[in-house]
Amino acid sequence: MQPQLPDPRNENIMIHVGGELLPRDEAKISVFDSLAQGGDGVWEGLRIYDGKVFALDAHLDRLLDSAHAMAFEGIPTRDEIKSAIFETLKANGMRDEVHIRLTLSRGKKVTSSMNPQVNQYGTCLIVLAEWKAPIYESSGVRLITSAIRRNPAQCVDSKIHHNNLINNILAKIEANVAGVDDAIMLDIFGFVSETNATNIFIIKKGEVLTPHADSCLPGITRGNVIHLARANDIPLVERNVSLTEVYTADEMFTTGTVGELSPVLEVDGRQISNGKPGPMTGRLQELYAEMTATQGEPIPM
Repeated sequence: MQPQLPDPRNENIMIHVGGELLPRDEAKISVFDSLAQGGDGVWEGLRIYDGKVFALDAHLDRLLDSAHAMAFEGIPTRDEIKSAIFETLKANGMRDEVHIRLTLSRGKKVTSSMNPQVNQYGTCLIVLAEWKAPIYESSGVRLITSAIRRNPAQCVDSKIHHNNLINNILAKIEANVAGVDDAIMLDIFGFVSETNATNIFIIKKGEVLTPHADSCLPGITRGNVIHLARANDIPLVERNVSLTEVYTADEMFTTGTVGELSPVLEVDGRQISNGKPGPMTGRLQELYAEMTATQGEPIPM
């Protein structure tokens, strides 16, 4: 079967790999690269709105913090990463409706090994920019609860935005088998953490609730929604959230760069309220759209 691209414009994109701009079919890393050897890398998702990279510095802060926490050596500077991003966007003529997968690998090894001491080539930066609209249907999504637990800090700290995503992938497989969009992942105590790809918010009696970011990534979009709620006098609390509270919520939505704010209509076969996007979700979507329309780092002409 011939692979079908979600957006045919991506067939001939140029991708930045290790300092070079390469056509899609030639954009490759070595079999000795740490990503291939052990998923040893860190990454960010960025979105482009009307000629601006949204929340660029916040994403670069997290990328650089993650690389430092992973003890990477030869980490590129913030300016070098920005230059690679802008060069890639310019090469593809991209200024809107674009998602960037920004990855920093520990780099190539001199021999197959898990030992970072054999990484002697320095890090490898990858800028993969694609034409990509938000991935979820605006009408809303359906979820199940995964049997796979989210990593607690005593295992692999979720504050490191790393490329070891196997538990998320296993949860997504469960969602695929169930015929729904994504899967909720619980922490080891049974409280709601996040989905396999996004953070979670519920609304009950006019109050917005979101789980503590203890066993989940404190997402950039999550942080922006928290800021918007508090700046607009919308009650918001971060605390443990149980599945029963999810099932009985008045509204629910997820947040993430790749999907923005997505209403949740059903979880584990339980309809959320009337099964339609709610007014608080709509209000926060409007506030977020205003934010993305007015903020961001301009792409140099």
